Amino acid sequence: MRILIADDDDVSRFMLQAMLTKRGHVVVCAENGEEALQILLGENAPKLAILDWLMPRLDGVEVCRKVRDVPSLKTLYLILLTVRGGKAHLLEGFTAGANDYITKPFDWEELDARVNVGRQVLALQEELSARVHELEAALTRVKQLQGLLPICAYCKSIRDDQNYWHQVEAYLGDHTDAKLSHGICPACWVKTVEPELLKNGIPIPDCLPSR
Repeated sequence: MRILIADDDDVSRFMLQAMLTKRGHVVVCAENGEEALQILLGENAPKLAILDWLMPRLDGVEVCRKVRDVPSLKTLYLILLTVRGGKAHLLEGFTAGANDYITKPFDWEELDARVNVGRQVLALQEELSARVHELEAALTRVKQLQGLLPICAYCKSIRDDQNYWHQVEAYLGDHTDAKLSHGICPACWVKTVEPELLKNGIPIPDCLPSR
């Protein structure tokens, strides 16, 4: 997993990078809040960021606020590093958009656990997003079936949006989860099947539809 570390303290940043790299993560580093924000706004940005609260140019809280103002970045998981505790201080960070926090000097096991929680949250968000897309696609198919379908008056083929014609069975199979079976209605039996049977000298079975 790609993780951003933003910390102006060289020692702290190096230790975090070494620990996360050892855990198998790909680490991207920034030395100040402005640099961190540019990385998060760029292409292929890390999905999880660890931001030091006190940094030059932009502090971690301000980075959180700016990130949350961008709709496409609302799913990023942000962890604040802080040397201060207290309810008011932490509420300020959460109000700014942080998902979690850890105090300095940090405990390695606690940091590892909080990063793993972030990974799980991101995985659930991706799974939920995929389900939403599937639902939207299903609803689109339902709306299409509820609308006006051009159908041939002779062969009963259906025309799609790309002006291609499909057999009814193929169209319904592509746009619904319905499983189709085939039979002969009584009217078609009398009109078409019985004359063909009689024409070919085949007796009409008693168990099948008749006049």
